[in-house]
Amino acid sequence: MEANYETRDRLGIYTSGNGGPGPALMGADTLMGNDVYNSQGEDLGDVKEFMIDMASGRITYAVLSFGGLMGLGDKLFAVPWSALTLDTINKRFTLDVVKETLAAAPGFDSDHWPAMADPTWAKGVHQFYGTAS
Repeated sequence: MEANYETRDRLGIYTSGNGGPGPALMGADTLMGNDVYNSQGEDLGDVKEFMIDMASGRITYAVLSFGGLMGLGDKLFAVPWSALTLDTINKRFTLDVVKETLAAAPGFDSDHWPAMADPTWAKGVHQFYGTAS
């Protein structure tokens, strides 16, 4: 079963027929767990968490889970929010990275999260994805 914002919409925000607030304004709970694909149609994982800059109130990173089997052995990746695009036709996120490249991306496991507020760490992540920090 695909995980997308319509299937995760417990409040009827997007499926009520009135158009709801999306896609310009989306509920975080409905986006958690959404699938992420690349433009080649390869499944890159799903959104596990959003990291919010508390000073600006903006999402800085989406944490993706990729690999493993049934949640075991998954590698996590902090992807800059600006690297993701919401695909409203397929109701999923698009990340313009081939699967092999993502496998080599700077990642971490759930027991060892990086210091995401560290400017040196952030610079490396933004360089990898080709986004502005």
